[in-house]
Amino acid sequence: MAVLWLDDVTADDLDTVGGKGASLGELTGAGLPVPPGFVVTAGTYRTFIEEAGIDEELFAAMDIDPEDSAALRAAEETARDLILGTELPESVREEILEAYRTMGDGDEAFVAVRSSATAEDLPDASFAGQQETFLNVREEALLERVKECWASLFSQRAIYYRQRQGFPHSEVDIAVVVQRMVDAEKSGVMFTSHPSTGEPEIIIEAAWGLGEAVVSGSVSPDNYVVDRETAAVDEVTVADKKLLMEKDAETGETVEREVPEEKREARVLTDDEIERLVELGRQVEDHYGTPQDVEWAIYEGEVYMLQSRPITTIADSTGDAGTTPSSTERAAATNGGVDADGAGSNANATGTGDDEVILRGLGASPGIVSGEVRIVTKLDHLDQVGEGDLIVTEMTMPDMVPAMKRAVGIVTDEGGMTSHAAIVSRELGVPAVVGTGSATTALSDGQVVTIDGDKGTIRLGSAEERGEEEHEPVEAVRPETPVKPMTATEVKVNVSIPEAAERAAATGADGVGLLRIEHMVLSLGVTPEKYIADNGADAYVEELVEGIREVAEEFYPRPVRARTLDAPTDEFRELEGGESEPDEHNPMMGWRGIRRSLDKTDVFRQELRAFARLYEMGYDNVELMLPLVNDAADVEAAKQHMEAVGIDTEKRRWGVMIETPASALAIEELADCGIDFASFGTNDLTQYTLAVDRNNGNVADRFDELHPAVLSLIGDVIETCRELDVDTSICGQAGSKPDMVDFLVERGVTSISANIDAVRDVQHEVKRTEQKLILDDVR
Repeated sequence: MAVLWLDDVTADDLDTVGGKGASLGELTGAGLPVPPGFVVTAGTYRTFIEEAGIDEELFAAMDIDPEDSAALRAAEETARDLILGTELPESVREEILEAYRTMGDGDEAFVAVRSSATAEDLPDASFAGQQETFLNVREEALLERVKECWASLFSQRAIYYRQRQGFPHSEVDIAVVVQRMVDAEKSGVMFTSHPSTGEPEIIIEAAWGLGEAVVSGSVSPDNYVVDRETAAVDEVTVADKKLLMEKDAETGETVEREVPEEKREARVLTDDEIERLVELGRQVEDHYGTPQDVEWAIYEGEVYMLQSRPITTIADSTGDAGTTPSSTERAAATNGGVDADGAGSNANATGTGDDEVILRGLGASPGIVSGEVRIVTKLDHLDQVGEGDLIVTEMTMPDMVPAMKRAVGIVTDEGGMTSHAAIVSRELGVPAVVGTGSATTALSDGQVVTIDGDKGTIRLGSAEERGEEEHEPVEAVRPETPVKPMTATEVKVNVSIPEAAERAAATGADGVGLLRIEHMVLSLGVTPEKYIADNGADAYVEELVEGIREVAEEFYPRPVRARTLDAPTDEFRELEGGESEPDEHNPMMGWRGIRRSLDKTDVFRQELRAFARLYEMGYDNVELMLPLVNDAADVEAAKQHMEAVGIDTEKRRWGVMIETPASALAIEELADCGIDFASFGTNDLTQYTLAVDRNNGNVADRFDELHPAVLSLIGDVIETCRELDVDTSICGQAGSKPDMVDFLVERGVTSISANIDAVRDVQHEVKRTEQKLILDDVR
């Protein structure tokens, strides 16, 4: 018998239907909402290769050195040629097609064809991402897709992994699940316990459409952390979901489309849907008696369970993983998007090479690079990072910048698109993947991996081994002949570190809207006070002069707006000499910016001396900017210190950051102090206006720079400054968003400062908006 229906399958049929088939049969028998389907049994595959007489040649081709990539490719090609080049017996063909035809209710059914190897989804091995899956398959392609699933038992990665795990190739068979497609409106994965710690919390990842977009790295999913006992949602991270996968109504093929604007940053799951998923997750875990990794999809309000497998990565009480999974398995199980047999299901599928993905995060800096992993958990590990290595760390800090310059790529556990790692990597032109959650534990020191800073994926091995081309994101910002659109609104660029100056200048930007000097200070590895105590004030001034001068020289005569020190106390506390730093509950709202400068005037005076020295050297394009001011008293006090070190505040251009509602509301008084410009820091202004900490997952979905209250403050400041002949600019992350650009240009902002990789897009958006305003006026 070639076919078994899922209704008739249990866990006892593992050798007959494989891990996936057995799991789906168990779920169906437990009364869980599983789409109907059948399994082409593993015995059918075995009979096929034996009766066709290709079995001996097939297994002989697997006798290779798994570390020899050329031999792996040859073995895979041999297997495909043997299996795909052999005809199915007529009896098998008819039985498969007859079963398929009963699934359509009178119409031709769309089905998912999914591999189910007999050594997959086991409690002690996940065999993650090795076999094939196909979506939206109809009758004409069904038989060929079944054979392609069989052939995928001998993919390069599957061959390599089995040999490393000691599974004889000849003893592993493969079944194929044929299951009615769910045209998922929403889909994703769910861990019924924390995949690393085993804590009683459910982790859910969700995206629009079919889950293939999540697996391929085309989209970052929303993330929900739910208390398993109470079903209370403890944390929500809403991603910017740009793409989705869905079935094309005309062709039936799976296609990639842009997510409608109103849904891109909208929360995917409702509270009721989360509650239903939690309920089903509890049932699945209770049924199996062990934490599960579940794939799910939602269609017309109904939740469907598409797959469930044990989580193989939860540590035991001794701190060691009870099953000692490989880094591949750990990554797969903590990743939330990689299917255990090809990253595929009705919701999640690949079959295009993306089945090698072992970890996923946010693509924070574009480019594809390969290198050896260097796990950095302590600052003294930085010396171990050599040219061409990949830094893998929990999060980067300014004192890591020297090592980041040596690395070919950056991977972090924590952080988002506005994190230090993301910003600095983009400026250095180094590909980066941030927010993976578990890279420092899932990857091993010395392991060779490939990171894709566009898709946010990490794959085993080098790009060269797969015949892919590595590329860095240079051309996007450094064309041979920079040509920028002519705009009345200036478009500037943000620079975090002096080493990024050349790339930044090559964008054709009108200057630097924000140069952060704290990166120059913190990269010294010691607090300013200790550096001055150990080396003298002049040495400290010289460090700042050299850093700012490097950028000013690159942009001259274009203006460079450098901000005085604005680092929170928790960053100083990590440095040598930081033991005396206060332990603040919320450092972002604490002793930082102008507040710290006016309290520690000995250090602040040295910063100002650096500016005075630059003016003496002829760098009249340098502009001084004061951060986190609240009122005129802050500005007047700082102005007195500027004049005390010899800075002519009438002759030199200087200004303030508008980062608090207080400063926005007091803009007339600030202008009376003699400022030349006011620059919006939208990250802080949004946090302080909405009382939302953007790093707090419980409220991060409420962080919105385009909130009417934030826009009202910005618009009023621009209007007032135009009346008072004070320039306005924006240097926060939101300056790279088209909707913010349109708003600012329409209100008459003087300049917009964008991240390096966004300058060209902002230039074109500014030009488009300006032209529209002109046309509207003419019309």
